[in-house]
Amino acid sequence: MPGRQHLSGRRADPLRRVALLITAITVPVVIALVVLVNVAGDRGRPSSAAGPAEIDGAAPVRPEDLPVLPLDTPPVTPEAEASCPALMANLPLELAGEPSRRVQSDTPYVYAWGDPPVVLTCGVDRPAGWTVGASAIQINGVQWHVDTSDPDTTVWTAVDRPVYVEVRLPAEVDSAPVTALTIPLAEALPYQEPRPAP
Repeated sequence: MPGRQHLSGRRADPLRRVALLITAITVPVVIALVVLVNVAGDRGRPSSAAGPAEIDGAAPVRPEDLPVLPLDTPPVTPEAEASCPALMANLPLELAGEPSRRVQSDTPYVYAWGDPPVVLTCGVDRPAGWTVGASAIQINGVQWHVDTSDPDTTVWTAVDRPVYVEVRLPAEVDSAPVTALTIPLAEALPYQEPRPAP
């Protein structure tokens, strides 16, 4: 009997070593997998301790950040009183990515965006260059007379509405603001046959 017990102890010893070896290999692998799963999972979840996300670039310009723009405007005519309120109520707060800005003028029928400003004035006089034979540019069904005589400013005037509507652009700005304004202008003011000066 004692011999058998001793023999059994020898057989059990190699099995114990195999079990220990398996445990020694398996436990670190399981721990490594648990850590890996937790790390990968944390990457997909926002951290509650993290602060607000940082965004590169400048903060957008707000209308109140821009100074009040003083403007010389023509006197208000009965035609302007009849037509311009509908247009002013239909103008966008933002034009070609630029915010609207406060203006100081003698008429309520003027609006500005951005810096350098794009300025719309409703109820201006017929442009001096708008004469018979002068060309007009049509954008979205609105006809514009374009004056480029000032090297610093391009003046676009809608000439086919009940009142003349002028849009002054810095010379370096393309026609995108005018294109955007044709839609509210056409919605607010009905078409009228252009009347160039003789």
